[in-house]
Amino acid sequence: MLNLAALAKAWNRLNKNASAGVDRVTAQAYGENLLPNLIGLEQRLRTKRYRCKAVRRSFIPKSNGKQRPLGIPALEDKIVQQAVSDILRSIFEWDFSDSSFAYREGRGAGDATQSLAANLQWGPFGYVVEADIQSFFDHVDHDWMMRMLEQRIDDKALLGLIEQWLKAPVIEVDGSSHRPDKGTPQGGVISPMLANIYLHYVLDHWFERKIRPKLKARSLLIRYADDYILAFQNHRDARALYGSLPARLKKFGLTVAPEKTALTRFSRFRPSMRRRFKFLGFEYYWWNDQKGRARLMRRTARSKLKELRQVLKLWLRQNRNRPLPELAAELRVKMLGHYRYFAVKGNGQSVGRYYTMVTELLFKWLNRCSQRRSYNWTGFLQLLQLMRLPKPSSATAAQKRVFWLFEKGVAVAR
Repeated sequence: MLNLAALAKAWNRLNKNASAGVDRVTAQAYGENLLPNLIGLEQRLRTKRYRCKAVRRSFIPKSNGKQRPLGIPALEDKIVQQAVSDILRSIFEWDFSDSSFAYREGRGAGDATQSLAANLQWGPFGYVVEADIQSFFDHVDHDWMMRMLEQRIDDKALLGLIEQWLKAPVIEVDGSSHRPDKGTPQGGVISPMLANIYLHYVLDHWFERKIRPKLKARSLLIRYADDYILAFQNHRDARALYGSLPARLKKFGLTVAPEKTALTRFSRFRPSMRRRFKFLGFEYYWWNDQKGRARLMRRTARSKLKELRQVLKLWLRQNRNRPLPELAAELRVKMLGHYRYFAVKGNGQSVGRYYTMVTELLFKWLNRCSQRRSYNWTGFLQLLQLMRLPKPSSATAAQKRVFWLFEKGVAVAR
C-alpha cells in the first residue's frame, strides 16, 4: 500500500510551506532530489528499516493569552503520515457518521454550522448541551487508539507505523526530550484522522447506537473534530445525556472542561429567554423579525475575534521583512477565507469589525517598521487601494442560495 505512487501522491498533498521538523529539512530542499528521496523512503518502508524521527515542539498563541502546543514531525514522517492517513480515510469513511464534519471530503466547518443552524431553526429541538473536551489531543489514550484501529485494520506493519508516531520522542523548546504515554500531537499530519477515528467510537457510534434508541424524542449531534453540540427535543433526554457524558469520556481518558459545559434552554418557541451558546467561532442566538417570528441568528463570537486579532498580530510580526506586494497577496487570501466562512446572514456587523481590525493593525504595523515609510490616514487609505484588500460585500450567489434554502426550511439536515 505504501508504494512509490502512494508516497508521491502524499507529497503532492503536503503543505510545502509548513514548519520543518527536528532535522530542519524543508520541502524545497527535499524536492530538489524528489524522486531519489522518495525511492529511498519507499525502500526503507518495504524492508522495515523506516524509523520515525522525534517531534519538534512549537507553540502558537491562544485567545486567552495561553499557548497551544504543536508537535512538528520531520518532513519524511509527514509524507508517510499523509500516505497512511489516505489509507485510513478510505477504510473509515464508510463507518463515519453523518454527524461528523471534520477532515472529510466535501465536508467542513461551514457545513457543520449550517446544518446546526437549519436544524435548530426548523427542528423541534429546545435544549442544547455543550461539553468541551479538555485538551483533547493531549489525552488520547494510546491503548484505546490502537484497539479502535484494530477494529478495521489487521495489517501489523501499518499499525506499527501508527504506534511509532504516537510514541515518538518530543523535543521541547529548551532541548529536553521525553516519550509521551498519551496524546497525539497537534501539528502531526495524521493526528486529525486519528482524532476523528477516536471520537467516532467515543461519541458518534456510542450516541447513535447506544443512546439515541433509548431517548423519548428527537435528538441531534453535530461534531467537528473535538468540537461538538448535542440538541434535544425533550428536557429529560437532555439531562440524562448531560449526566452520563463525563463518565463516558473518562472511560477513554478524556475529561470535560466544567467552565465550558452547559445545558441550555434554547428554543424558537422561547426566544424571549435570550439564551446564547458558541460553536465553531459563532455565537448562536434568537431574534424576532419584523413579523414577530423567531429567527436563529449567528454572529462571530467575541472570543473568536480576539483570537483572530492575536493571530494576525503574530503573522505580521513574523512576515515583517517580506515585500509589501507579497504580504498584500497573502492577506487578501486570509480575508477572503474569513468572509467565505463568517459572512452569513445577520453577521454583517461582525464581518465589518474584522475588516476594521485588519486595517487598523496593518496601519500600526506599517508605521512601526523602521525600514518602511510612515503613513498618515490619507496616505494609508491610498495604499489600501493599491493593496486591493477586499471589503465585506453582499453575499455571493452561492451564499444567497443557501440563505434561500435556510428561509424555506429546505436545508434541514438528517
